[in-house]
Amino acid sequence: MARKKQKNKKWYFKLRDKYRLVVMNNETYEERLSFRLSRLNVFLLTVSVLIILITLTIFIIAFTPIREYIPGYMDVSIPGKLYRLEQRADSLQKALHTKDIYLTNIRNIIEGNIVSDTMLQDTPAPINYDSINIESSKEDSILRAEYEANTQYNLFYYDADDLYDGSVERNEVFFTPVSGIIINPFNLAEKHYGIDIATTGESIIKAVLKGTVIFADWTTETGYTLAIQHAGNIVSVYKHNSTLLKTIGSPVRAGDPVAVTGNSGELSSGPHLHFELWIKGAPVNPEDYITF
Repeated sequence: MARKKQKNKKWYFKLRDKYRLVVMNNETYEERLSFRLSRLNVFLLTVSVLIILITLTIFIIAFTPIREYIPGYMDVSIPGKLYRLEQRADSLQKALHTKDIYLTNIRNIIEGNIVSDTMLQDTPAPINYDSINIESSKEDSILRAEYEANTQYNLFYYDADDLYDGSVERNEVFFTPVSGIIINPFNLAEKHYGIDIATTGESIIKAVLKGTVIFADWTTETGYTLAIQHAGNIVSVYKHNSTLLKTIGSPVRAGDPVAVTGNSGELSSGPHLHFELWIKGAPVNPEDYITF
């Protein structure tokens, strides 16, 4: 009868059953250590150790340079550093090539060989600037006229008596952030607080006004995002970029390159710039202030 009751005992009651773990000497069978354990204690100890290990792993990844190897957590200063390193490497390569040519010419002179003109092609000849006569060609004039026609509306001059409840000074000049086609306009009802500008490939994004960068980082939904604080309680926001060219605290002028268009973030479905303009803490339609 007792055995039958023991078999019918619920499994969760068995968790509290006590067991003894004994460590003995294999030769003398002398008891060295002993522990009183239960299944519940072993389970709780295992779970606690796992939680501690997971927490330590997260802290190590989040607060050490290891996080830079995770997609989306790259340091925004890395592209600039790579660009400067490429410039130095290119300069060193040119200098090394020039020295190789110089040593080859010295060896040919010592050995009595003829030094060809091709070996001296990297040595620039002295230039007589007084004899330079530069005239603009027909193609250059056509290119200048075409460029001026395409960029004559980049700057927008607003001459109204007041602009958004007087928060923006009269005669404020806004610079067009990027050239492209507006594919999604400003819609406050749908909580679309900016405009989407489609671009061809990667284009340089420029600051619309003089200001200071107050945000430059990666977000899950909008990817590489940058925000600039301007005078008059104006904030401009640039989202879904592929690269950020400025960091937090960087001063910028109107027309300075600040980012490169891209397709980063979960809410992006193609290369474009999502541009927002906020005045006195409220979103406004950028098309009311800038001609795209």
